[in-house]
Amino acid sequence: MAAAAATGARSWFGGGGGGGTSGSGSGSGSGSRMGSPASSPKLGGGGKGRPQPGPSGQGPGPGQEPVPKSSATPAAPPGHSFRKVTLTKPTFCHYCTDFIWGLAGFQCEVCNFMSHEKCLKHVKIPCTCIAPSLVRVPVAHCFGTPGHYKKKFCIVCRKPLDSPAFRCEVCELYVHADCVPFACSDCRQCHQDGHQDHDTYHHHWREGNLSSNVRCEVCKKTCGSSEVLSGMRCEWCGILAHTACYAVVTPECTFGRLKNMILPPNCVRLSSRNFSKMHCFRISESIHTEPDDVDDAVDAGPAPGSLKDAQVSTDSSKQTLKIFDGNDAVKRNQFRLITIPRIAKTGEVVEAALRAYYINEDHRDFELQTLAQQAMADCATHKNGGPEDFGSTSLPYVFRESIPEAWIIHAKPKDHEVIKIYPAWLKVGMAYVSIRIDKESTAQTVMKEVLPLLGRQAESLKNFRLVEVLMGSKQVQRMTLTDEELILNRLRDIRKTSIRQMNQTRFYVVENEDATTQVSLFVGGLPTQLSAEEYTHILKENLAIKRAVVLDISCFSEAERIYMLIKDTVVQDKQLIGIVIPEVMHTKLPSNCCPLLVFVNPKSGGLKGRDLLCSFRKLLNPHQVFELTNGGPFPGFHMFSQIPCFRVLVCGGDGTVGWVLGALEDIRHKLTCPEPSVAILPLGTGNDLGRVLRWGAGYSGEDPFSILVSVDEADHVLMDRWTILLDAQDVVENTENGLVDPEPPKIVQMNNYCGIGIDAELSLDFHHAREEEPGKFTSRFHNKGVYVKVGLQKISHTRNLHKDIRLQVDQHDVELPNIEGLIFINIPSWGSGADLWGSDNDSRFEKPRIDDGLLEVVGVTGVVHMGQVQGGLRSGIRIAQGSYFRVTLLKPIPVQVDGEPWVQSPGHMIISAAGPKVHMLKKSKQKPKKGTGSMKDTRMESFGGLEGELK
Repeated sequence: MAAAAATGARSWFGGGGGGGTSGSGSGSGSGSRMGSPASSPKLGGGGKGRPQPGPSGQGPGPGQEPVPKSSATPAAPPGHSFRKVTLTKPTFCHYCTDFIWGLAGFQCEVCNFMSHEKCLKHVKIPCTCIAPSLVRVPVAHCFGTPGHYKKKFCIVCRKPLDSPAFRCEVCELYVHADCVPFACSDCRQCHQDGHQDHDTYHHHWREGNLSSNVRCEVCKKTCGSSEVLSGMRCEWCGILAHTACYAVVTPECTFGRLKNMILPPNCVRLSSRNFSKMHCFRISESIHTEPDDVDDAVDAGPAPGSLKDAQVSTDSSKQTLKIFDGNDAVKRNQFRLITIPRIAKTGEVVEAALRAYYINEDHRDFELQTLAQQAMADCATHKNGGPEDFGSTSLPYVFRESIPEAWIIHAKPKDHEVIKIYPAWLKVGMAYVSIRIDKESTAQTVMKEVLPLLGRQAESLKNFRLVEVLMGSKQVQRMTLTDEELILNRLRDIRKTSIRQMNQTRFYVVENEDATTQVSLFVGGLPTQLSAEEYTHILKENLAIKRAVVLDISCFSEAERIYMLIKDTVVQDKQLIGIVIPEVMHTKLPSNCCPLLVFVNPKSGGLKGRDLLCSFRKLLNPHQVFELTNGGPFPGFHMFSQIPCFRVLVCGGDGTVGWVLGALEDIRHKLTCPEPSVAILPLGTGNDLGRVLRWGAGYSGEDPFSILVSVDEADHVLMDRWTILLDAQDVVENTENGLVDPEPPKIVQMNNYCGIGIDAELSLDFHHAREEEPGKFTSRFHNKGVYVKVGLQKISHTRNLHKDIRLQVDQHDVELPNIEGLIFINIPSWGSGADLWGSDNDSRFEKPRIDDGLLEVVGVTGVVHMGQVQGGLRSGIRIAQGSYFRVTLLKPIPVQVDGEPWVQSPGHMIISAAGPKVHMLKKSKQKPKKGTGSMKDTRMESFGGLEGELK
């Protein structure tokens, strides 16, 4: 039936190349060494440089031998179709980044790669049209909302991002909205999913979008440019190189300076299947809302972004056509525009239409039909049970002014063609075998011929299956073909649906494995204090853990069904939260690996929290970065529960830090590493704990890479935590309406300080103002201004707090002076950095420390006194120091703990030490050690100054 590479005796293995992924004759049967750029035909303007096709119009004809890339002379730029163009504005070469002097340059008609004539023979960057064939392991991208990115270039068309564009949340890929469907599925592989898993990681190179001052790791010369898409960067370790130099860099990636903090991808397993990348990386849909289908971003009618390649022509000698690439595009009204002369040859128009969809195959294999002719062909196919050839009447020899405006690309039917089959079990490199198929070829016969060529002839066909893989930019879809599936018919159906999808489709031979499927779903947002039966009634599983449960499901379809039900379920007026949690294979972790678990509160620090989320996902493995507004801290701790050693970074205010520390205390007994050290990136208003631990008064756009280096080099310290028991049961006296019902006892945790009286009253007023207009509270400066305003409103109020409360310290009654506020402090910073205790020596008290097991009790006489303390003019009134406190409230009084205020009913407050001390990370006074120079440069270039990147 089929012959390997056009003969029955030979098969060529390729290192990732070819002009198309399957059914592509221009590269079929040819190959190159593994790891090298793909083989490709010698292409020229108008298709004149293409090799002559065989009888099918695809691949070598009978008796022809495919030519390996290594023997082709001379070597052609990979997949490009260069033509000489006249330059009308300043232009730079995409290879050497130098200015192109003179009026002529060479431009690829497909991807717009611009080059000097002298640089043509050195070009190694492949054209967009063959980029899908170079992907070793297809991994879809994760696109957020469109935004404006300064001095960035589209990876598909290589043009500047002048209009709103998309950015991958996991890798440094930027793309125009209408170029998204043509983006390669070459994102970072951040976990194992059962498809081509491997333990050795190579550099993940991404071209361009580097600053002009970064230097090449090989030749030490500048390799970036702000004028064109140029230079290469590894997205794991950050190493930089010229496009001419990166091939000589050692292929294995060691993850660079942050290797001890990164969760290795080969240690993470996630059976995601039909879960989108947004679900896998827990990116909140409330923050990043993407279209139902990213393909909708391309030319849904004449959208503004759809006209960047070809505006409607005002030249009377030219005309503009709508081009659809298949039935799916017609159904969605997604088209591309091309501009052609009013009198043009059919071949020229077809070739222009193919280039609009980044397809550089032989135009003789395609034709254009009007929508009416396509409908007639569909009817004939349905009526007669087979395709009918309408090609002979679809177009005249030339296009003229009176032709219809809209056309659809149609692939001519073939009796046989050459396809590529990839072995899915290959762990290193990439190879394929090219075979010829005909109308009788089925999935079973293809496997029967391919397995001997792959050295698996002794094994039964029942142990393998043929899988079709669509490498979409948003999602990689896999479909197992039945043994009786006719491959030629399948190719025809794909091309009929979308010519572009054919260019993104591969066929893999996959071993059948009895791997156990397990999907972990975290379910949050459940009501508290329910019985086991009530939780079972809600989720049909008795796995309740306080406010959340984790369901381990051993069936893909069931996991998907439950996940969608969770997203649509409301319990007690609260939407449930569903999160897919990957499994960490802790036994595979390197001995010196101490991964960093990152929690980010995107609501803190204005929009800086959202920018940090994106930066940390790219600097680390995105699976180790958690958004606290999407499920809280428990999913992160659950994922890291079996890791023997890890650290935590909390990005948020003091309240966020307390939230994470409280969750850590609750789940500590389930962690293999019960005492992880916690670092802080302060994003709040006061940030007192961050100040004490030297992390600063607040984040102001520092380089995220440098922050991670500082975390890695931070000093370990201990800190006391305190438990506050609030019990109103002993007091039943009254108020205006007589007796009041006592509140049930509750327990809160304290890390920084607890205020009673005027201090808590100001916090409560601020809290109410923020609840009324939350949109205004996005900057630290505005928040402090509101604090000042509410303080001035209280300046004339008088209170006699010492008459309304009783204080007992270590079983001894303490007489209170005339004060309006009583504050218990655990750290030497209060109210955004003020030293409330003071630095004066006092023989009555010990010198305060954050790990001495003691709290300091301080009084303030009013708002003026608090302002003087803030200004450094005075300190508070020292009252006591101890480890056990009992406060009796005789009336309702405002209370605040670590910035969270409320009005506490009359009763008792008991403050005592909360179990073991927590391990914190204190920023070292020494400057961070310098890592690899080029890596530090690129990280600072890529992620530094977040405020300046997004405008």
